[in-house]
Amino acid sequence: MRQVAIYGKGGIGKSTTTQNLTAALAYRKNKNIMVVGCDPKADSTRMLLGGLQQKTTLDTLREEGEDVELENILKTGFHGIRCVESGGPEPGVGCAGRGIITAIGLLEQLGAYTEDLDYVFYDVLGDVVCGGFAMPMREGKAKEIYIVASGEMMAIYAANNISKGIQKYANSGGVRIGGIICNSRKVDREKDLVEAFAKEIGTQMIYFVPRDNLVQRAEIHKQTVTEYDAESEQAMEYAGLAEAVDGNDMFIIPKPLSMPRLEELMSEFGLMDV
Repeated sequence: MRQVAIYGKGGIGKSTTTQNLTAALAYRKNKNIMVVGCDPKADSTRMLLGGLQQKTTLDTLREEGEDVELENILKTGFHGIRCVESGGPEPGVGCAGRGIITAIGLLEQLGAYTEDLDYVFYDVLGDVVCGGFAMPMREGKAKEIYIVASGEMMAIYAANNISKGIQKYANSGGVRIGGIICNSRKVDREKDLVEAFAKEIGTQMIYFVPRDNLVQRAEIHKQTVTEYDAESEQAMEYAGLAEAVDGNDMFIIPKPLSMPRLEELMSEFGLMDV
């Protein structure tokens, strides 16, 4: 069983990428997959479930107490993908990261991590790598990390920060980065910049996902691209991403850039003045 966490700057398309990647892995390669949403918004599995915003683990515990059955918190979505949302506290109260710790602990207790699973994906909130949000890498629950980024300055900045978190927990948790997934925003020299950044920290740009409005059209229909139009060009791109992740054997401890070097790299690609 491969346990994978997807990180990235808030709003970069991390949940969209995770759902389209897992849909392609299940549909094209017949993989058994569980997706654990680690965002209090509980939108990490919506497209896999046809728009159903399922009851979160924390909400279930609050309403039903400790006597919870697995079927109460796990729903089966597109092509058999098992979907869980950790949820969070009431807005403004408590630490949302605790939801991840509670959810994973409960899933283990209820026997959700079955031997037939090929993958478990954790879709983690934004670029937060401290506290509960670092739990998948800190506790060694996720051995592989992929960072979703684009050719925008703040996306690269966030990716560098996440790399620092991976480096910090590499020895204690055994976590490694598998690469950068470029979710294109169609900015100038985007592919070149992401490839250059990945090379500098010692990893790879594992795939370049082009921007296509079909993704938004599929979302409107509450579906992943693979379910919405399996033979479309964009579905083939996610198939390519799935193939790249499934066949990946490059897992390293990243070497994050210093701020001066990061700014220098960005200036080389016209993202900032120095």
